[in-house]
Amino acid sequence: MSESSRSTTSGLSPAEMQRYARHLSIPEFGIEGQRKLKAASILCIGAGGLGSPLSMYLAAAGVGKLGIVDADVVDASNLQRQLLHGTKDIGRRKIDSGAERLADINPEVDVETHGVLFKADNAMDLARPYDILIDGTDNFATRYLSNDVSVLLKKPNVYGSIFRFEGQASVFAPHLGGPCYRCMFPTPPEPGLVPSCAEGGVLGVLPGIIGMIQAIEAIKLIAGIGDSLVGRLLHFDALSMRFRDFKLRRDPECPICGENPTITGLIDYEHFCGLRSADAAPEPAIPEISVAALKQKMDAGDSFTLVDVREAFERGICVLPESVHIPLGELDDRHTELPAGGEIIVHCKSGGRSAQAVERLRHRGFSNVRNLAGGIDAWGEEIDGSIARY
Repeated sequence: MSESSRSTTSGLSPAEMQRYARHLSIPEFGIEGQRKLKAASILCIGAGGLGSPLSMYLAAAGVGKLGIVDADVVDASNLQRQLLHGTKDIGRRKIDSGAERLADINPEVDVETHGVLFKADNAMDLARPYDILIDGTDNFATRYLSNDVSVLLKKPNVYGSIFRFEGQASVFAPHLGGPCYRCMFPTPPEPGLVPSCAEGGVLGVLPGIIGMIQAIEAIKLIAGIGDSLVGRLLHFDALSMRFRDFKLRRDPECPICGENPTITGLIDYEHFCGLRSADAAPEPAIPEISVAALKQKMDAGDSFTLVDVREAFERGICVLPESVHIPLGELDDRHTELPAGGEIIVHCKSGGRSAQAVERLRHRGFSNVRNLAGGIDAWGEEIDGSIARY
């Protein structure tokens, strides 16, 4: 039998046989495992910190079809951890630079790009053609959404999250006998209580570790080998270099995978997580001030209190002069330190946390309080180029 006919019989081309030679020599994996990978399809939700390593390793491994969902563009601050993109890609859509990188890693893989936000109105259509969903996002609304989509479609959801020096991973698959994300976290935290990676920071190599664990779990599920993380949560602490394994149990009262589910379709996830929704009744606009107007007030010597609601480590990077530091998480307990009748301007990095702070202060009776639009990042871009941006 010729080499070409043997390759045809294997279901792999000669080029694929050579590319995946180290897989084929593993007795527990072999040609059958590689065939299964080639026939499989995976949707990666996010092309950032977790999406970068997991998509690169899945492409290299030979997964037949990879879908990438991301509506973001590459920023310089991404490059410390998002190795799917390079310096030359700053300003490009992540799906474009990502697809280019994945094609270079393995042209045998069919990469499908979706340059949209993963939302309730498109998630089912995006996920339905794929065998496995991998959640590489960093916000709770999308995590609950990806969970519910995977439960309703009976597809495994390979979960990962990262923060500073710690990360965790699991596989949520009630149809395989395990729990879902809602079993572990029935309700989301209060908005602003848990900082995002942009706010709290993340060690650049950490998503590489967690993302590769997600990729391994997806490959094991496809090939049908090993013990998966279904029913387990794997926690990693980079500072102590320790892995810990926790058992997870399915909640019979879970609203979507329990014995009497009350969630039978997708819901308003922004509303569920306490965020604003386009369908919700409009709230009063948050009063704002531009960085240019703030600079004028400073130059004129006007009397006001500038409140910085960022974390302490952020002030070590850059700080606005004469600002009062009250982290957002401490504001409810320390609001009495602020002048009740005076003018207050609140800032954070880019305006999100400070908008929450303004809203909280207004609910406590502070009437003359405004949010610095764009935060200290806008100040560095428009007013003072010497301010470090992060």
